[in-house]
Amino acid sequence: MPSGKTAVIAIGGNSLIKEKDKPQVEHQWEAVYETARHVVDLIRDGWRVVVTHGNGPQVGFILRRNELAAPEVHVTPMDLIGADTQGSIGYMLQQGIDNQLRMVGIRRGVATVVTQTLVDRNDPAFEKPNKPIGGFMTQPEAQSFIDEGWMVVEDAGRGYRRVVPSPLPIEIVELDAINALVEKNFVVICVGGGGIPVIRDENGSLKGVNAVIDKDRGTALLAVGLKADLFVISTAVEKVALNFGKPDQKDLDRMTLAEAKRYMAEGHFAPGSMYPKIEAIVNFLEMGGPKAIVTNPANIARALRGETGTVICPAADPGDAQCW
Repeated sequence: MPSGKTAVIAIGGNSLIKEKDKPQVEHQWEAVYETARHVVDLIRDGWRVVVTHGNGPQVGFILRRNELAAPEVHVTPMDLIGADTQGSIGYMLQQGIDNQLRMVGIRRGVATVVTQTLVDRNDPAFEKPNKPIGGFMTQPEAQSFIDEGWMVVEDAGRGYRRVVPSPLPIEIVELDAINALVEKNFVVICVGGGGIPVIRDENGSLKGVNAVIDKDRGTALLAVGLKADLFVISTAVEKVALNFGKPDQKDLDRMTLAEAKRYMAEGHFAPGSMYPKIEAIVNFLEMGGPKAIVTNPANIARALRGETGTVICPAADPGDAQCW
């Protein structure tokens, strides 16, 4: 059983909305309790756990509410939307985890940290926004947002969507606070949606920006900062696969860092799906991280016991028991 080892787990925002036609809060609570059970399984196995989460669908809902309410109330900027979702999703996760811990007789504090993530104000992403947000629109609807100053693009023949920059994360602002909670044995929920993107102005003061940070990139940076023993990405599939969805699909039990980079270069991972997850893991391992796992929520505990999932390590030696 791990003793004092830390696992950082990234949970997708879509995992809280398991069916597109059932986005209501009561159904989100059902999904939260399922996720909480998996997290508690790791705690029972002796891990200290830090949880991050996506917020894509929830950001979309708030943007839609903004649109519907615009004649009556002020709109909400993207940085505040990020903070709103960190608070609401964090609240649900911390309550679900706390209740599940009590059910199995474990006394452990659970806390959510509203987290800012520093980006470079000169990041090239600010010149080329490419991260779609919100719902699809017709051309006349899109023009109204263009008139308001948004950048809008046509999305694969499905309509128009707003896009915002997705700069690279360079620092987790609240890292020391998160680490202090981990050291005190708290279960910590943080870096929701990759963190609220902020820049430093000429005076060094923080300021929120209209952008979105990739959740897995933000989580990788957090895991490095915490010197985590394990980085887990919880996604829709049990294992990473080559030739995904094709007749010759091959599920992978393990990958070395070199293999992961080669498979990325060969185009095995879809840009909007598995690629950013493997890219985040590569970054984690290249910055000194010892081990990463990709699997689906139901199999997280089994994956940590070596029973399933895809393990990615820097070592090429299959006899390295610390990794494989």
